[in-house]
Amino acid sequence: MKRSDLRWRFAPGLLLSAVVLASPAFAATDSGLEKVLAKMDETAAKFRTAQANFTWTTYNSVVNAESGKQTGKIYFRRVGNETEMSAEIDPQTPDAQKVIFSKGKIQIYRSRTGIADEYDAGTHREEFETFLVLGFGSSGEDMSKSFDISYDGEEKVDGTDTAKLELVPKSEKIKQHFPQIILWINPQSGISVQQKLLEPNGDYRLAKYSDIKLGQKIPGKVFQLKTSENTKVVTH
Repeated sequence: MKRSDLRWRFAPGLLLSAVVLASPAFAATDSGLEKVLAKMDETAAKFRTAQANFTWTTYNSVVNAESGKQTGKIYFRRVGNETEMSAEIDPQTPDAQKVIFSKGKIQIYRSRTGIADEYDAGTHREEFETFLVLGFGSSGEDMSKSFDISYDGEEKVDGTDTAKLELVPKSEKIKQHFPQIILWINPQSGISVQQKLLEPNGDYRLAKYSDIKLGQKIPGKVFQLKTSENTKVVTH
């Protein structure tokens, strides 16, 4: 989807614009978006924890094929006004990784190298939080502050009815990396079951979530990086 900037210069254009805005199709689209965002607001208000299995697949637009795939488990929990995230990536392989977003820091541990990279989100904390927890406990109101959102109808994802939302970042910095993001939201739970992040060159990352569980207790150690005396911590 490309952003459309409707700048009507002539009277016929203005008339056409008015007709489109008043049409039943536009009204239905507008209503659909409002319902999804309202459900996300409702879910966010009572959100405590979420966990799910995931498959993250990257696609190369030049050859129109997969260029990589990762699987694992992802966890979220609300702490005060913030949402923390922990992901265990390819846990049963030599390339296992753990990614944690907590207390304004991003930590990435790679088993193969034994190195733990730590990044201070600093002034970009809200941007990191937006992407790392997008669709999991984030409210429709907050999402609307960071993105221009349009409703693209209903679509089944692996047998689940979803509402498809197209997001365009308002931040130019974010837009440089991901000019468009598509979310498939379960209208019953207000949680994302699929996400597509498109890059400027046409490549994209597709994230699928399954076995989603809400409100279950998650041990605190899940959001802590377990290191040993052999672990090398690198602060960025």
